[in-house]
Amino acid sequence: MAIDLLIADDHEVARAGLRSMFAGTDVRVVAEAENGNQTLQLALDHRPHVVLLDVRMPNGDGLGCLARIKLELPGMPVLMFSAYDNPTYVARAAALGAAGYLTKSASRSDIIDAVRTVASGETIWSSDELRRVTGTLATPLAQGDSEIPLTKREGEVLKQLAFGLTNKEIAQALGISYETVKEHVQHILRKIGVSDRTQAAVWAVRKELV
Repeated sequence: MAIDLLIADDHEVARAGLRSMFAGTDVRVVAEAENGNQTLQLALDHRPHVVLLDVRMPNGDGLGCLARIKLELPGMPVLMFSAYDNPTYVARAAALGAAGYLTKSASRSDIIDAVRTVASGETIWSSDELRRVTGTLATPLAQGDSEIPLTKREGEVLKQLAFGLTNKEIAQALGISYETVKEHVQHILRKIGVSDRTQAAVWAVRKELV
C-alpha cells in the first residue's frame, strides 16, 4: 500500500528534490506546503500517513505547526526535517510528540526508511538523540514554578529561546543588545531552576508558553 506523504518546506528547490527522491517508491507525495499555516490546513484536508515538516518556516514555524497538528490530529506521525542539528529543536520536537528528527544531510535511503518506519506507527528516535533529551524531558518542574516571577522581557526572551534562536538572533528580534540577552538568559535559567537552554526550552513547552 502506498504511503501518502505531505511535504512542508519553504524552499521550492527542497520540495522538488524530495519529490524526486520519493519517485518510484511506495511513498506518494500527496501535497506540498510552504509555511506552517498551509501545512496544518493540508494535513486536515488530505489526512496523509506522514508529514515531513521543516523546522524553520514563515507564517507558523515548523515546531509551532507540529504542536497544532498533534492537537488537531494526534495520531498523525510527523517527522521533523531540518538543516540544523540543534539540541533545542530536537528537545522541543520530542516534547511536542514528533516521531523523529532528520537533518537535511540524511541520505535518500535514510529518509525513505524513516518515512516508512513512522508510517508503520514506530518512531525513529535514536538512542543518542534520546540520551540528549531524556534527562531534560524527565526533569521535574521546579517546585512552585507556576508563580515564577519572570519579567515581561524575560518572558519574551524565553519564548524566542524556545523557538531555537541564538542570543544574537534574539537580540535582533527584540531590538536589544547581545549582552542584555545573555544577562536575561542567565536570569531565566536561575529562576526556573534549569542548567541550560535546552531544558529551558522544554520548560517553556510544558508551561505552554510557546
